[in-house]
Amino acid sequence: MNTKPIHTFHIPVMGLAFTVDSPIRVAQYGIDSVISIVDDELIERMNAFYSKKFNFPYHEVTKKAFDYRAERITNYLNLVDTIVQEKFTEFKKEITENKSLQLNFSNLLPKGHDLKKKLQEVANNGLAFKDKLVDYIDEVLHPGAIDVNIMTKLDKENFDKKEALPQEFNDAHAALRGFAKSNLSSSVVLSAGMNPRLYSYIENFEDFYPNESGVIKKKIILKVSDFRSAQIQSRFLAQKGLWVSEFRIESGLNCGGHAFASDGYLLGPILDEFKTKREELKETMFATVSKALEGKGKTIPTNVPSLKVTVQGGVGTAEEHQFLLDHYQVDSVGWGSPFLLVKEATSVDDDTRELLANAKENDFYLSEISPLGVSFNAVNNTTNQQIRDARIDAGRPGSSCPKKFLALHKLNDEQVCTASRKFQKKALKELDALELTEEIYQERKKAITDKSCLCTGLANAAYLENDMPIKGEAQGVVICPGPNLTYFDTEVSLQDMVQHIYGDKNIMHNALRPHMFIKELSLYLDAFKNTIKQAEREASAQANKKVVRFRKNLEDGINYYKELFHNSPINEQLTREIEKLAVLETAATL
Repeated sequence: MNTKPIHTFHIPVMGLAFTVDSPIRVAQYGIDSVISIVDDELIERMNAFYSKKFNFPYHEVTKKAFDYRAERITNYLNLVDTIVQEKFTEFKKEITENKSLQLNFSNLLPKGHDLKKKLQEVANNGLAFKDKLVDYIDEVLHPGAIDVNIMTKLDKENFDKKEALPQEFNDAHAALRGFAKSNLSSSVVLSAGMNPRLYSYIENFEDFYPNESGVIKKKIILKVSDFRSAQIQSRFLAQKGLWVSEFRIESGLNCGGHAFASDGYLLGPILDEFKTKREELKETMFATVSKALEGKGKTIPTNVPSLKVTVQGGVGTAEEHQFLLDHYQVDSVGWGSPFLLVKEATSVDDDTRELLANAKENDFYLSEISPLGVSFNAVNNTTNQQIRDARIDAGRPGSSCPKKFLALHKLNDEQVCTASRKFQKKALKELDALELTEEIYQERKKAITDKSCLCTGLANAAYLENDMPIKGEAQGVVICPGPNLTYFDTEVSLQDMVQHIYGDKNIMHNALRPHMFIKELSLYLDAFKNTIKQAEREASAQANKKVVRFRKNLEDGINYYKELFHNSPINEQLTREIEKLAVLETAATL
């Protein structure tokens, strides 16, 4: 069977809930999407919901089960796989018989795709081409991937009463085991950097190793921010006989969720380095993997496994999409935040979707609400923000912390979350004991109380959309769109969004939107300004070196863009950003 993807885009993981059931919604159209599998409680409740909806038996896995986290994840992924396969089989049958469906599906396909041409032939010639269409669909059409995401930092140690459980029962380890034991033939996306213990744990599962033909049932995708990170992480895995099937490059700042900003490394030069060194990296990986497999007595594939390079972060037009495919030869482009406005594709409650559609540019901001201590993309006036601020005003800040996925801070030998009421109460008490100016006091107080309950807030949208009860203390909805969403201002259908991606329709009304590379550059210039301020406060040699390194990387990136956009209208946007850097360079006299 030809398994070449139909589409040139994918839907990345978003939050805990926003793509938790996206494969059930879109996989029958050949669209790849990614489920977050960290929150086993959300996973279990979605299992119950979809078992009932599609008339499958549901067997609850309670916390009394010894390995309940992994079991819950395995059960849900198997259910999603079954539902997707059934929906896909039904869709293939209907598409050969229903002219209206043929037209709608044709509108979802990229320009010039052979299947689009076949559907047009059937429309023009009727039943005479039906049998040919059936055979062709069986050959080229397959469901979109049901990939999963594990944020490697979310690997909290767990306990049975007060006794620490073995390492494999850590949150991320259990999530990986849940995926490994599922029936899926898909990929795990490992994000947020390298976790050596977790990466080593992958060795225990045979599905991650290639067969003689180089085919891997469960593949590894690394979300990376630069080529060096890809080299380091892939080498670590290759030395264990594990092949990285895809490097998923994400902009450090022009993205949704947590923003892992680099020291001024821009997306264009990063993509260029991957394009130049991709084959070299592939050869090095294969040599290392082969040696490791030989040492383990495992099969060495006769064919080099496939290696994809994909990109995501701020893409917004069909022109940008096609440019990334053509110029950098990437295999797919991730479209994340815009799909939050597509009800058919993502799990978002109506009020939050309306908030996103109506939000203006100044409503999207880089916040410090994450308990991980990493900047986090946010939008003003979410229900979570309202509830959090009301508690602060009432003198009772913090969350009850029901899930504790982010309880990574030690407090009196107890693991707590910095968004929890327990932590914030103690931190504020310690703050009150200090002799500080009112300005500094309020600044530090805000840093403590700004932290929000992401574990619950990022899951609640799915419950609200599906009219499922929300248990415990109210936390509202947290949502984390990238700054690119400011240029999308209305809820749209799946067909309209896909046609926008492929250039058959324009759903964006803001003609002043900057090119994705220029927007990212602007965001990095803002980050550079903050780096300068921090260096002025710290006044250390290390801080000064960071400023110099940041500026050098920005200058290199700008020179790259000058050449790339030579004689292009984008040069006008680039010129404005260069002027900003000149102003900042004058300020950075360190």
